[in-house]
Amino acid sequence: MISKSHTEEKLLEATLKLISKKGYLGATTREIAQEAGVTELTLFRHFGSKERLFEEVLNRYTFLPKLRKLLPELGGLSYDKALRVVGIRFLETLKERKSLIRIMLSEINLYPEKIRELHNSFINGLIKTLAGYLMSLQKRRVLRRFSPEIAARAFLGMIFSYFKAEEIVKGHDISKKEIEKIIEEFVDIFVHGTLKR
Repeated sequence: MISKSHTEEKLLEATLKLISKKGYLGATTREIAQEAGVTELTLFRHFGSKERLFEEVLNRYTFLPKLRKLLPELGGLSYDKALRVVGIRFLETLKERKSLIRIMLSEINLYPEKIRELHNSFINGLIKTLAGYLMSLQKRRVLRRFSPEIAARAFLGMIFSYFKAEEIVKGHDISKKEIEKIIEEFVDIFVHGTLKR
């Protein structure tokens, strides 16, 4: 007998693959179940709904879980090195999930309200997680006073904007060398705007 976690993993991978290819609206639960090698009934037994499946895909395969795992490691790094690590991993994750991001950007306005709420909740979780790190540095008087949420949004936003312009709009595959260079520049700009003087 196949374990529950193995079945769920197959369903999540199938969901990621099909939504990345066909979009949330285009991928049916029947197709997801077929891709995972299970019945549609099994899909509903494990997740209950397509929305719940999508929520779990966001929770498992996006940058948010990576950032949460990364935070404990950042404590031992200097501020600029920590931001470089976050920036590089964020941009690498965006590249890994380019197909999903492209299709989500194209159909987000067509999503049901519940799915838009899930998407917004994911974005807010990402911002709040990075903001918590920035706030901890403010408490230690490493950083000047500013809104950690706005700063987190600015930092992640400039990286996402670069990714979207280069990878999605221009179709340019950003190289590892380019990632390191652009993140170094972004971090330099950001650090000099946030450090306590």
